[in-house]
Amino acid sequence: MSGGTPVIRRARTSDVRAIRALVAPLAERRVLVSKEAVTYFESLQEFRVADLDGRVVGCGALHVMWEDLAEIRTLAVAPDQLGTGLGGRLLEALVEDAREIGVERLFCLTFETDFFVRHGFEVIEGQAVPMDVYAELLRSYDEGVAEFLDLERVKPNTLGNTRMLRTL
Repeated sequence: MSGGTPVIRRARTSDVRAIRALVAPLAERRVLVSKEAVTYFESLQEFRVADLDGRVVGCGALHVMWEDLAEIRTLAVAPDQLGTGLGGRLLEALVEDAREIGVERLFCLTFETDFFVRHGFEVIEGQAVPMDVYAELLRSYDEGVAEFLDLERVKPNTLGNTRMLRTL
């Protein structure tokens, strides 16, 4: 085992297998959503990974939903890295990405409310966007957008999760 510090970098196509391996046990416990490999390749440019001596030990994605709104997705850390602050480092790298592209608000759907509260997120109830934006977002095929909108059709998949928002 290395005593080094993981380096946070943009994900590469060669990381997809490792990202899926990180997510798999969390998806089995229904903490994260299981996705097909093709979905990871299609969204690869949204991902950052934590690399420790060539091993992916963490990941997270920033998915833009609207002009000023993005979702933090697929934030995961290897079991041997829990409690090291790596999750927070990954999240803050995604926050910086959001700032760089002009996003002002970040959404997440999570069981880890304490973690996200420590990083400036607040629980949201109801709608967090004006009705005209809501109407536009309804046109999206993305399940994360449906979760953000709190649509009835996704509720069975989100039981126990909390909708949270952070303003940058």
